[in-house]
Amino acid sequence: MPYPIENKFVIAVASSALFDLTESDLVFQKKGEDEYRSFQRANETNILRPGVAFPLIKRLLRVNGDSRDQPVEVVLLSRNDPDTGLRVFKSIEHYKLPISRAVFVAGSNPFQYLEAFNASLFLSGNADDVKEAVQHGYPAGCIYPTDYIDDDEDEELRIAFDFDGIIADDSAESVFQRDGFLPAFHDHERRKAGEPLPGGPLIRFFTEIAKLQKRLSEESDSAKKPGIRVAIATARNAPAHERVITTLRQHDIRIDEAFFLGGIDKSRVLNIFKPHIFFDDQVGHIEGIARSFPSVHVPFGITNAKQ
Repeated sequence: MPYPIENKFVIAVASSALFDLTESDLVFQKKGEDEYRSFQRANETNILRPGVAFPLIKRLLRVNGDSRDQPVEVVLLSRNDPDTGLRVFKSIEHYKLPISRAVFVAGSNPFQYLEAFNASLFLSGNADDVKEAVQHGYPAGCIYPTDYIDDDEDEELRIAFDFDGIIADDSAESVFQRDGFLPAFHDHERRKAGEPLPGGPLIRFFTEIAKLQKRLSEESDSAKKPGIRVAIATARNAPAHERVITTLRQHDIRIDEAFFLGGIDKSRVLNIFKPHIFFDDQVGHIEGIARSFPSVHVPFGITNAKQ
């Protein structure tokens, strides 16, 4: 009987997101593929340092615990070939991450295999790969360098999302970009307050996280905190906040924290929430946060079309 991947909550992660490949990439860029291959073989047993997505992946895999159905699956998608990718698998084994499935495409973009593995998200450090994946309608994000140091004793998983261009599409953002001033946007969103926005590029990942959060909450002792905490940090403020709530209600999702910031720097609240990963569609928002917390840019919609 085939493995029921269609029943799993699947995250696809590139080796560049899971581990710090800065040194390896430098060898490839300066000396070419042959030297890179030799470098990886020579350092095959040297364990790679955790990368930007490592805190997220580690905590998601903990959800499986001893449960029979093992709801979470992480698949490695790599531009390497199996030979040079062996170092990555040795590092996975060192950190005791239960990742056993992988795709090696030897220089190609691996996003085309996302549907085959039922993945609701693809994380990579290769901006070109991510951009191409998003252009083809796949849920993908590019991780940004960070100085974040994970706390192994903190077992809770905290995820923060922007709203427009991430959970919802960019149709409301398009109104703001077209009219160019806030009162027109607020007037539009006030009139549309009871109309849910269409889903954005990460809507499936967002809903899958909500299901997983609900499952953990139901299985946990009532005295314990849920294992996953979700926040929305958006530049929207009243009266544009109501449409966010309408959209969440359509998906029957309750979130733990919401920040309607009205232009206030998102880092002011995220420094308190302390996310293990933050998703935003605007590079300007990511750059102010990425050094402090693992952050992911999703190059979707009208804002990124200008770049």
